[in-house]
Amino acid sequence: MYSSIAQANEAIIERIKAARPHWVAVRPAREAVAELSSGRKLLHAGPPIAWAEMTGPMRGACIGASLFEGWAASEKEAVQLLEQGEVTFIPCHHVGAVGPMGGITSANMPVLVVRDVVHGNQACCNLNEGIGKVMRFGAYGDDVQKRLRWMRDTLAPVLQEALSRMENGVDLTAMMAQAITMGDEFHQRNIAASSLLLRALSPVIAGLDHPKAELIEVLQFLSVTDQFFLNLAMAYSKAVMDAAAEIKAGSVVTAMTRNGRDFGIRVSGTGDRWFTAPVNTPQGLFFTGYSQADANPDIGDSAITETLGIGGAAMIAAPGVTRFVGAGGMGAALETSEEMAEIYLANNPLFQIPSWDFKGACLGLDIRRVVETGITPLINTGIAHREAGIGQVGAGTVRAPLLCFEKALEALAELHHITA
Repeated sequence: MYSSIAQANEAIIERIKAARPHWVAVRPAREAVAELSSGRKLLHAGPPIAWAEMTGPMRGACIGASLFEGWAASEKEAVQLLEQGEVTFIPCHHVGAVGPMGGITSANMPVLVVRDVVHGNQACCNLNEGIGKVMRFGAYGDDVQKRLRWMRDTLAPVLQEALSRMENGVDLTAMMAQAITMGDEFHQRNIAASSLLLRALSPVIAGLDHPKAELIEVLQFLSVTDQFFLNLAMAYSKAVMDAAAEIKAGSVVTAMTRNGRDFGIRVSGTGDRWFTAPVNTPQGLFFTGYSQADANPDIGDSAITETLGIGGAAMIAAPGVTRFVGAGGMGAALETSEEMAEIYLANNPLFQIPSWDFKGACLGLDIRRVVETGITPLINTGIAHREAGIGQVGAGTVRAPLLCFEKALEALAELHHITA
């Protein structure tokens, strides 16, 4: 269908630009993901991985999910269940989903459902729990369980009813286009987008026929959870890149993800095949009492934002976050985005960045450019403690391993019968 890789890439770029994902629903994961409708199954971040290979944060989240679902009554019982192979693990990316950090999602956890109203596909992501001791970072204690139950029983129903009263849900493109001019890059910084979302939802939520105390709890939670929009940005990026991946040609990366052990990418021209390499460990700033020695290797599906071209690639849009991730100041932010522009094919006119002379965010990560330049994508990320049960200990940046891209390029060359 396409006479060259370049022509296919042009078609992919146009498809990405045309995508318009809307947040349309909040559903129990078992309703949004058919694979979770029966049996003991958990979704996880990254390429495929077994329990025995998981690092501490993902293991902790699996324990937390087992307790949440009632599969086990104690940590000991949960570990036995998991060690005995009684739980099936499925990568989020295999079922049209994404999840931050461990990405662990179980049947009765609520998920955000985002639909691309242009191409018709949808993606989902679990809800953001806030910061600190949270399940996505591997914590699973009583406070974590209490919050997860509240999100299931109160937060999700309120959000779903509010969305049902909004025609076509929330237009995420319009909201993100505004938020990027207000200092967000949609991975490490989502304060503007989360605030804009609260502004859109508040009048609707206030008018719902729910107990007043519940509505106040929901509004208070949304008002202090600065990263609430991250999970929407992830589902948005997943929906866009899945639409792009329907063009099964070209050299554009359609997914980047990590499971704490392997970093994996998918490429348009090689379909659903994973190309993996050992992950790197994030470098950054740590909360009081923690250091680089506590950091877990890179983990999470949130690099789907950098796959689209936001997140670390759009660091110049969010100079306010550079110090938080230990990446320097305004000059470093500009240098980062200029460097990233060398490995992306185009700019996204939907997400114009004032501090970059209104240039659009990067778009179309090309494996050929990565291998040719040796420049690998920079990813903004939270840092989890390497041990289960502790949670987030800092924030920073990490580089994708070059080997993934080299493997993908070799496979693409083989498909096209190209030899050196």
